[in-house]
Amino acid sequence: MKLISLLSILTLATMFSSCSEKQTDKSDFQVYLCFGQSNMAGAAKAEAQDSVVDPRFKVMSAMDCPDLNREKGKWYTATPPLADCNAGLSPADYFGRTMVENLPKDIKVGVINVSVGGCKIELFDKDNYQTYVDSAPDWMQGWIANYGGNPYGRLVELAKLAQNDGVIKGILLHQGESNPNDTLWTRKVKAIYDNLMSDLNLNPQEVPLLAGETLSAEYGGKCAAFNQFINLLPEVLPNSYVISSQGCPGQPDGLHFTAEGYRILGKRYGDKMLSVLKR
Repeated sequence: MKLISLLSILTLATMFSSCSEKQTDKSDFQVYLCFGQSNMAGAAKAEAQDSVVDPRFKVMSAMDCPDLNREKGKWYTATPPLADCNAGLSPADYFGRTMVENLPKDIKVGVINVSVGGCKIELFDKDNYQTYVDSAPDWMQGWIANYGGNPYGRLVELAKLAQNDGVIKGILLHQGESNPNDTLWTRKVKAIYDNLMSDLNLNPQEVPLLAGETLSAEYGGKCAAFNQFINLLPEVLPNSYVISSQGCPGQPDGLHFTAEGYRILGKRYGDKMLSVLKR
């Protein structure tokens, strides 16, 4: 009897201990995949105000960056750069900041940013990317090589790692400047999205895609006309949303945003994602 009683007490103690300890919940860590070309990578120099980051906002390094003390596949506090080792401020920076500012304090936000300046959307075509890579200029091939020669593959590789820690809640895209007058762009984006859903075992109804407009005409955007195609995306990809670039200042080159432009655009990505999460 004494042995039975002792065992019962130990069993109850174990149960109580297990129930009282906080269990790790992956839903407390929201992960967002970011891809595109130079505007998503970040083409404006980060400023002093951008150096202060809430530690709840994380970035998974997409490559080894010795000068930044970062290793591929590991999480770090999301101080810029968030894409490659030499990138600048991007929309992903203020997307993440906006998210953690407005989500409960026990929620963390992580981003994975795989972007290549000047690339066409074809670079992220799972099945045909190599054809594009083979014809890319030398400077771009070096950039692509930093992602193992296959940016889409690197994005999926890292996303699978991230799924061990959290839940992928959305995808951010900024691309289009290198696909002018491409009437098939929306379908190409949908194909990439569909591949991500399949390769990562995600539910399309639960993972929206947010696509940002190119630099607007008010700031001399050379590709502003392409925004008409970007705005057609929700007709082809139901769970997608377009982020306006109106009022986001641009650089003199007519292609890239200023640091302030990236901050505004990134906040809009965040505000839209927050509104989608509430639905």
